[in-house]
Amino acid sequence: MLEDFLAGDLTDVEEAVRKAAAAEIMPRFRQLAADEIVQKNGPHDLVTVADRRAEEHLTAALTALLPGSVVVGEEAVHADPGILGAVGGDVPVWIVDPVDGTRQFVGGDPGFATLVCLAHRGELLASWTYAPALDLMAVARRGAGARLGGEPLSAGSPAPGKVLEVAISHYDFTDDEQKRVLSALSTEGVAPRPCGSAGLEYLNVARGVIDGLAFSWENPWDHAAGLLLVAEAGGASGTLAGEPFRIAGGNALPFAAARDEATLRHILDLLASAG
Repeated sequence: MLEDFLAGDLTDVEEAVRKAAAAEIMPRFRQLAADEIVQKNGPHDLVTVADRRAEEHLTAALTALLPGSVVVGEEAVHADPGILGAVGGDVPVWIVDPVDGTRQFVGGDPGFATLVCLAHRGELLASWTYAPALDLMAVARRGAGARLGGEPLSAGSPAPGKVLEVAISHYDFTDDEQKRVLSALSTEGVAPRPCGSAGLEYLNVARGVIDGLAFSWENPWDHAAGLLLVAEAGGASGTLAGEPFRIAGGNALPFAAARDEATLRHILDLLASAG
């Protein structure tokens, strides 16, 4: 069943993502009432009615497209952490972040995205990164490349001598030790800055708009879609242990992704130098 599904053109998935955003997210953009915004784990960790409704919409649509699959969504895992265990299991899993960049969404900033990735036994198979307010849809399929708006994506390599622009975990979501390690990127030849929507930062790497990123958390819904997108655009990623990032967790953090292998190694070496 999974092989047959992947052999198709997968446009039904793209349409499902677009429909969920059109029905549940965009009508609420810049229209949220105060009682439709709730703090989860602090003032910077927000969830809205749009997050919940979009995840419910996607859960129904995606499991209908691939019978026998399950959804691991950010909001469902917040309600029941046990759901996360499905990520490395034997059943095909849709990893979903209904509104990546909820803080941007709440603030009326268009820099948010809906992220969907299909995985099986920890392997990333296909992904969709959709920024509805920016009308951007990026799609990647394992071994078949990445596209943005139907056009091939290529991360390329930074120009020799270029100051590397690297998006890093936002200071509001890092502890003192994580800040210390990430500060190793504040050095000659590198210009780190706090990230916005993680999914859109991965898209920026895949497009060659920025050169890399370094993140200190491993929630799969934030990273799965983007990691496949960067890989299929010719980029690279890895952890401080020199291993591929595992979406089921247990990674040596922080980890990094970059436009090419040399840039990745440089970022990881700097992070490792912080001890």
